[in-house]
Amino acid sequence: MDGTTLDDNFNFDEVSERLDGYTGSDIANVCRDAAMMCMRRKIRGQTPLQIKQIKKSDIDLPVTTEDFIDAITRCKKSVSSIDVNRYQAWIEEFGSY
Repeated sequence: MDGTTLDDNFNFDEVSERLDGYTGSDIANVCRDAAMMCMRRKIRGQTPLQIKQIKKSDIDLPVTTEDFIDAITRCKKSVSSIDVNRYQAWIEEFGSY
């Protein structure tokens, strides 16, 4: 997402391993969800008035590896490994379109 920064200690290897089997669309959903984690933490338990008073600088923080891990647990894969195996078998038998 534009304007979203990653924490200096972001662990690309760990996140990429956990995203194995996710589609591009699934990964986009994970990224959006991870970017919202900081805001969710800040507004949890707050009243609407308190939420309105939160400064953008208080929620515009770098996205961490933990934010991504939390997002991955919330956003499941849309294609199962069984489906992937079926598609691969189809391509091997009939070729790709």
